[in-house]
Amino acid sequence: MFKEKYEPHEIEARWQQYWEDNKTYQVSNEDPRPKSYVLEMFPYPSGNLHMGHVRNYSIGDVVARFRTMRGFNVLHPIGFDSFGMPAENAAIKHKIPPAKWTMENIANMTRQLKELGLSYDWDRKVVTCQEDYYKWTQWFFELMYKRGLAVKKEASVNWCDTCGTVLANEQVEDGKCWRCHQPVEKKQLSQWFFKITDYAEQLLDDLAKLPGWPDRVKTMQKNWIGRSEGLEFGFDVPSLHKKLMVYTTRPDTIYGVTFVVIPPEHPMVEELLKDNPRKAELEAFCNKVKNTSDIERTSSESEKLGMYTGVDCIHPLTGEKVQIWITNYVLVDYGTGAVMGVPTGDHRDWLFATKYGIKKILTLQPKDKELKLEEMTDAYEDKDGVLVNAGPFTGMEMHKAMKAIIDYMEEKGLGKRRVNYRLRDWLISRQRYWGCPIPVVYCPHCGEVLVPEKDLPVKLPLDVKFDAGASSPLATSEQFVNCTCPKCGGPAKRELDTMDTFLCSSWYYMRYTDPHNDKAPFSEEAVNHWMPVDQYIGGIEHAILHLLYSRFFMKVLHDAGLVKADEPFTNLLTQGMVIKDGAKMSKSLGNVVSPEEIVGKFGADTARLFIMFAAPVERELEWSDQGVEGSFRFLNRVWRIVYHFKDVLAKKATSYDTAHLNEADEELRHILHVSVKKVTEDIDQRFNFNTAISTLMELVNALYAYREKAEPVNDGLVYEAISKLLLMLAPFTPHITEELWHDAMGSETSIHKESWPTYDPEAIKVEQVEVLIQVNGKPKARIMAAPEMSKEDLGNLALEQAEVKAAIGDKKVMKVIAVPGRLVNIVAK
Repeated sequence: MFKEKYEPHEIEARWQQYWEDNKTYQVSNEDPRPKSYVLEMFPYPSGNLHMGHVRNYSIGDVVARFRTMRGFNVLHPIGFDSFGMPAENAAIKHKIPPAKWTMENIANMTRQLKELGLSYDWDRKVVTCQEDYYKWTQWFFELMYKRGLAVKKEASVNWCDTCGTVLANEQVEDGKCWRCHQPVEKKQLSQWFFKITDYAEQLLDDLAKLPGWPDRVKTMQKNWIGRSEGLEFGFDVPSLHKKLMVYTTRPDTIYGVTFVVIPPEHPMVEELLKDNPRKAELEAFCNKVKNTSDIERTSSESEKLGMYTGVDCIHPLTGEKVQIWITNYVLVDYGTGAVMGVPTGDHRDWLFATKYGIKKILTLQPKDKELKLEEMTDAYEDKDGVLVNAGPFTGMEMHKAMKAIIDYMEEKGLGKRRVNYRLRDWLISRQRYWGCPIPVVYCPHCGEVLVPEKDLPVKLPLDVKFDAGASSPLATSEQFVNCTCPKCGGPAKRELDTMDTFLCSSWYYMRYTDPHNDKAPFSEEAVNHWMPVDQYIGGIEHAILHLLYSRFFMKVLHDAGLVKADEPFTNLLTQGMVIKDGAKMSKSLGNVVSPEEIVGKFGADTARLFIMFAAPVERELEWSDQGVEGSFRFLNRVWRIVYHFKDVLAKKATSYDTAHLNEADEELRHILHVSVKKVTEDIDQRFNFNTAISTLMELVNALYAYREKAEPVNDGLVYEAISKLLLMLAPFTPHITEELWHDAMGSETSIHKESWPTYDPEAIKVEQVEVLIQVNGKPKARIMAAPEMSKEDLGNLALEQAEVKAAIGDKKVMKVIAVPGRLVNIVAK
């Protein structure tokens, strides 16, 4: 029975149960329709959904529902990225096993997601902390190992003492831990790495394959990979009988080198300090610098400090002595770990040389101006100029000189062309319990041994203690630590580190294609049918971490013959944050709005509608209580206008004669078909959900206006207008539209199984539109003209207007710029 009043809570609970009972959103791999894979980044089960989640998942739901109605077989799955620090911290703080804490949160967030009416295929849910998932994460580790991409090595790593674990470079933000925001220090540890650097060139070049990604994200990845071309060459160090190798992207400045700088971590430091009369002083300086974060060391704001080692090297082209300094402003893991100092060509080097009284040599100056060293107050860093004091290259344009100097160095055997990358190998070891165990054992006889595939997964033990301080809790489980070597059968020890959780999220989108497979991570048929993801949706904060790692993973799997696609995500949409009172919602600021509170008061459809309407998806969304109430009022208006026409709709007049329409009919029909065209384009091409909803609001206004004007109403037109209104609203507000589709339209099938409405091109045409006429950019007249009128005819018509003639006067018409259907601008002088 069609009730007069809109009651969202009763409606929403009933339809959610209906969709679940009838498996409305279950997807088959065998469906003959063209596929479309729509995916939002899956959540960490921290306890409750926040408004950022609601925005992310509502965006994805609109896209998924729209594409289903457009005739696609849409895969739209969900899962939980469920390993990680918060569960372990809860175990420490509340004495709750991480698995219990995690699964309780998953149950709660699952309930919340279902209450939003999201069209997920819940049968495909994946949970990364469960054995049927992390077995295959371990399998992928072993694949990387066998392909030479997983290696354990001593390295200077980022250590977060608060979290008690190491961090990848990408997880250090402004010198602080990405999760707890506490300062990060450096430590020398033996750790597991994935050799993402082997794919640096491919990851960079293949950004060109991603026109559907935001330029901002591609630029961030490009800068992080940091490709540069330059020269690698050596300075002889006579006292050590060795060469100190450097890398430079500016070989044109090589004649200006007056010192070479190395960081305290450079392998040559130990030899330079041996028997050095200033050894104690140098060691103290080195220790101080080592405990400074990389961010601080490379910051343009930090003071450049150094100590001369007392040892010189020899310039390969001039034979001059060049001092070797240990400094705080270079890093060991970029290039060769040593940098040539050119005071007149680099601002940092100028400051350093000035501070410590190091010689300066001018080697580059502008083409049209002669620089004098004694008059310079800073380095000349322009990317244009000619060489001076540069031996046989003096007078040469700098860019030509770069190539000529490299050619000369290669010809003489003094150096080589090199391509260098900022990107470093992905550090995957974590000294924590709640993560995927690394499937490696250490045998005193056989060394490092993989756990055989048949014995996977290596399961997390339950008999662990969480008060072990900085050591991994896994070390407290003797049953886990002590094992048998798979090769010789002798006693062995397990690896105690677990994997970075970003590894779990680097392949989850492929597991969704075949989530119940117990013989492989996925079947070849399933993964190649669905991949790549057609539309991926998530926050910009994952531009480098998750998105770069996922691209690397996909390329390795492609090279291993496991998947056809070599990029995971064809199109990427990065939504903006939800803010309140001008700041990101957070408990500490007291500006959090709970999704449950909004859903409890107004219903899920209102929450969804507001979050889609309040701002363009890629921008920040400012929370507004008034906006939420406005969205609720709009849904009530929809309900009332449908209720008003219930008797008309009951006639099911599905057709009408378009040749016999009165003025009110024609106006409504025009607005209806214009709305279908605009809403379709806004969703399909631009993700302009806010303007699509605005168009639907105008259509509802038109229906109210028609109710007042039309006497009698056109039954077929009303039926068409309301059915198309409901179909277009369905992706945004699935519950109210489902209810009205059944009760008012009398349908027995789900509105979400219906086809998207189409528009009649003839109905959107108008005989005449208003055109603005400007003279020299200033409005002078308005005329009515056919929208299809040619530019020439429209311009001539504009010139005939009396107001235009008066504005031109004695001036000469220089140009007539006509935009049919919009404006004409006449340029007169």
